Amino acid sequence: MTQTCPTGADAAEAEAFLADHPEIQAIDIVLHDSNGIGRGKIIRRHELLSLYRSGRHMPISILGLDVCGEDVHETGLIWDQGDGDLRAWPIPGTLKPIHGTSPARAEVLMSLYELDGRPMTSDPRHALQRQVQVFAERGLRPAAAFELEFFLLSGDRGPDGRVQPARDVLDGRASRRTEVYSVDHLHGMLPLFSDIYAGAEAMGIKAETLISEYAPGQYELTLHYREDAMQAADDIVRLKRIVRQHARAHGVTACFMAKPVEDYAGSGMHFHVSLQDLDGRNVFAEEPGQGWNPALLNALGGLRATMGEAMLVFAPHLNSWRRFASQSYAPVSTAWGVNNRSVALRVPEGDVSARRIEHRPSGVDANPYLVAAAVLAGMAHGMDHRLDPGPETTGNAYAEDPDGPVIPRDWRSAITAATHSDFLKQAFGEDMHRTFTAVKEAEYARVARTISELDYDLYLHTI
Repeated sequence: MTQTCPTGADAAEAEAFLADHPEIQAIDIVLHDSNGIGRGKIIRRHELLSLYRSGRHMPISILGLDVCGEDVHETGLIWDQGDGDLRAWPIPGTLKPIHGTSPARAEVLMSLYELDGRPMTSDPRHALQRQVQVFAERGLRPAAAFELEFFLLSGDRGPDGRVQPARDVLDGRASRRTEVYSVDHLHGMLPLFSDIYAGAEAMGIKAETLISEYAPGQYELTLHYREDAMQAADDIVRLKRIVRQHARAHGVTACFMAKPVEDYAGSGMHFHVSLQDLDGRNVFAEEPGQGWNPALLNALGGLRATMGEAMLVFAPHLNSWRRFASQSYAPVSTAWGVNNRSVALRVPEGDVSARRIEHRPSGVDANPYLVAAAVLAGMAHGMDHRLDPGPETTGNAYAEDPDGPVIPRDWRSAITAATHSDFLKQAFGEDMHRTFTAVKEAEYARVARTISELDYDLYLHTI
């Protein structure tokens, strides 16, 4: 039975796509759970039109999975509701060909809805839309972009059992040097990055600057600034999938752990965000000679005040917390500053009309939809209450800040703070909040009962 699509997608989009791409044989239909992991199915070409006309049944439990894909009963999404089917619908404009597939495939992003068309409120996409709507009601539109840091690793471990940087795909050359900002070093991976750029272009993603980052085998890709925060989140989840796909095709491993190598900096996912009014003006931009715009300062104040409750969103896994070490380019306080990479909230120098906040706490392992939702909610909180962010940090923000807001120092504390957070309940909605924190509790329990190699190394023959 044909139903009205709650996302606004139209079957005409699918019809035009099939006409333009007779080579496409299958389509990946992908939605994202609380960990940001893509879940879904691969359908055949002849099934696409029915997807747009009637949606696709998906079990409600698909959004109640932990990082290993196991059910988390405490989410209330499994047997409490009989693990019944809901309906996933395609997102308009996201049906795109996947570069480099044979037979040729496409991908479309999905979102989950109740059978009567209401948003399924444990879907992270809806949590972000909730905050976008908060600003829309004020005549404002969040504009944003993410940065993607990641490692390219060899498929083989080193003699010590640890991961090691991938050899250049061009000629097999190996390097264990940091090679930060080395252009020549990038040349060895250009065949891979050429495929990544082609894959991004096929998806309508404007991937931009490529950097050799501050660790052996670490790279960064920047993305074009979007006037739509949801599109910015879509860009980053799709780009991660593109990088993983083409790295694998070239015989290397793309790693999106926050901290895969203990002696070097981890991988962040910095979030650049500003606000535009209905005329497209940046409301964070200051007038010449007038000092910082109050809207910018209030947004910074809100982000500082809410960061402690939201840190689990920005650092959702045990490994996430290994990234936070002094002098490692990962912030350890809520400090804000201008053109200062030791702070959590950086205001980049440059064109006043492009004034924005660079939110730096998130690791690349975080869920972009939830990160953006928490950041926007923090900004709104600060603007509503006209919060003062305090003095700008002009020096080393890795030093202790006894007067700053308290933030958790480890994963367990972050889980506790998030679980009891009224701010996150408001930002995400109660269902998404419960789902997210229950999944994190389950992951913590899994890790806590696991005996690691470190345990054996430290204790087996010692005590």
